[in-house]
Amino acid sequence: MTSKNLGRVALAALPFLLALFIDLTLYAAVEDRLPDRLAVHFDAGGSADGFMSLGAYLLFTLPSLLVLGALWAFIAVRGGLHGRADRWFIGGGFAVAAFLGYLLVAVLFVNVDGPEGGPADGLPLWHIAAALAAAALAGALGALLSRSAPLPEDPRRPGPATRERILLADGEVAAWGCGIGAWWAPVAVLVLLAAGVTAGREQSWFIGVPLILFALVTGTFCRPHVTVDRRGLTVSGLLPRPRVRVPLERMEIADSRPVNALAEYGGWGYRIRPERSGVITRSGEAIVVSLTSGREFAVTVADSATGAALLNTLLDRQRAGR
Repeated sequence: MTSKNLGRVALAALPFLLALFIDLTLYAAVEDRLPDRLAVHFDAGGSADGFMSLGAYLLFTLPSLLVLGALWAFIAVRGGLHGRADRWFIGGGFAVAAFLGYLLVAVLFVNVDGPEGGPADGLPLWHIAAALAAAALAGALGALLSRSAPLPEDPRRPGPATRERILLADGEVAAWGCGIGAWWAPVAVLVLLAAGVTAGREQSWFIGVPLILFALVTGTFCRPHVTVDRRGLTVSGLLPRPRVRVPLERMEIADSRPVNALAEYGGWGYRIRPERSGVITRSGEAIVVSLTSGREFAVTVADSATGAALLNTLLDRQRAGR
């Protein structure tokens, strides 16, 4: 593991390890004052309605915080998170650890010198507000600390963008097209159709018909096709509509580079994010177009380098007035 990745692992796991250390330290300090059975669950009024032995408490506390810390560390390094998403994720880990850590400590102290049937006062509801406040403060601290830690070295990290051109003679016309293999789209269509028919027959067609219509619209993009020509970049399905077209007039430059569907676009399908949008069917190579508005539009497709190169050639021609 590189030093950068080690730093990310340490930062992501730190709040959970601190919460575990504090909880175990305080447990050791008050162990002789605890009843054999701890009240660990409380109803909406704060009264105890669930109990756990001391040994079970330790077996629950230790694995839960360690597992969460390991999960946060793994995603921090391998999740491909960058920029704002990375700060929110690290801050979220600090918030979760603070919230759980506070409640675990609160449960211990309301049981100190308490009877077997649970503390008379239960768990005062102000502890929930205090736990939320601790989570907010810890989350802000985690987001701040994440700025000082280097981003992880991800083997899937996009390489340098390619901005090649395709040589065309004066007056020569060219176009490029490629299909997109989206294995999940037919599955989604079948699931939506089944859900729509089932909902219509078992409950109401008022619910079933919209699902069926949505399945039919999704079905048009089971085998989407990407086209680059003098009109720009077009992503279409089996039918003429709906389609997505980005004209040359809206483009600055086109790149060919890998994209991470989850980290950069939050999932698959037609995605709209604060700084980018695109038709994303998988992680991998894509045509990424920088727009005049400052945003990006991407479409994942094989042989993206050829499509991007032709777009750049067409852009050069347009700017030259040819």
